[in-house]
Amino acid sequence: MPAVMEHGRGFGIFHEPVLLAEVLNFLAPAPGKVIVDATVGTGGHAEALLSFGAKVVGIDQDPESLRIATSRLSPFQDRFFPVQGNFRSLLALLRELGVDKVDGVLFDLGLSSWHLSQAERGFSFQKEGPLDMRMDPDNPITAEKLVNELSERELARILWEYGEERYAERIAKAIVKNRPIKTTTELARIVAACYPPRLHRIHPATRTFQALRIAVNDELSALAEALPQALEVLKPG
Repeated sequence: MPAVMEHGRGFGIFHEPVLLAEVLNFLAPAPGKVIVDATVGTGGHAEALLSFGAKVVGIDQDPESLRIATSRLSPFQDRFFPVQGNFRSLLALLRELGVDKVDGVLFDLGLSSWHLSQAERGFSFQKEGPLDMRMDPDNPITAEKLVNELSERELARILWEYGEERYAERIAKAIVKNRPIKTTTELARIVAACYPPRLHRIHPATRTFQALRIAVNDELSALAEALPQALEVLKPG
């Protein structure tokens, strides 16, 4: 473990990789191994895996993240294979590269600090920006579309199922009442007004923004489709 921790230092230039030491310990990257980083993002985990000599297939549906990762990992260009796509098509993406079996698959789910820092992407309720929240810019569904077009009942369902938002019905009613809603900070103010006036452990808009992001990107369905494919592509043992 000390060696893993030592190699794990300094890889969070763009986004601090989550549980990096644990990931390295579990995947045990080494020369000759092929590991899929199915959510490569800006390349934090991939950089660490590559530093141990493994080959890494880096998949991401966000072309800007993938561009940053490819530039960042250029010293490993002979062992890093960037692929733009959604991990729900894991097998097809790997077959296009001629990869049949791999030694490990990593899914780092959720949102990166890099995404939150980009106001124009609409992920952060702390920055003024359009209600976008798309990982894939070709996705026709935006958060603005959901917020302004879904029924109150469907909005409440999304907020509860994807965000476990206790005030889902109250927030959905307020959203419908205040349409059209165009910006992140406007939505955040509407959500915050639905909460009782007391100190909160997290910002009142946190769960709403999480739920909308998951809905926009169809994240849970994508994961449900990807996991069986990951098991299929893994080498035995």
